[in-house]
Amino acid sequence: GLKELTLSANPGVTSKGWGRLAIAVAHSSQLRVLNLDYNPLGDQVAGMLAVAVASSRTLEVLDLEGTGLTNQSAQTLLDMVENYPTALRTLILAENNISPELQQQISDLLSEGEEEEETEAREVTAREKNPWICQNNSSSQMVLMTSGLGDSLLAETEM
Repeated sequence: GLKELTLSANPGVTSKGWGRLAIAVAHSSQLRVLNLDYNPLGDQVAGMLAVAVASSRTLEVLDLEGTGLTNQSAQTLLDMVENYPTALRTLILAENNISPELQQQISDLLSEGEEEEETEAREVTAREKNPWICQNNSSSQMVLMTSGLGDSLLAETEM
């Protein structure tokens, strides 16, 4: 399937066309990179794209450089990044009328998501290396211990 789509500098695409693209992105199961730089999108289309990104579980990179966005659309994108679990890791907003503070807030939130993913990956690796430690949702850990005589002799102990 399609993993990367570049539609840079297409001034003839209408708002309706961008809306259809947003719906396709929301339903795509494989798209990872979407480059829409240097298109006259504006805040309305950016809002549709924010909804699409919030719905997508695979989109990692969105390039909106030079697309006529303002602080209004940046605030919508910030809300999306803050409140919805997405795969998005890179959002390019250069050459738009967006305050550096809003851009930094979005960047910081995307960085936090990467750190959380790295922590989860380390925890999974640790569980794979130490399969006798099982973590559940409560604050305690369950440790399964064997006597060395086989898997049939297991004792459970709470820590």
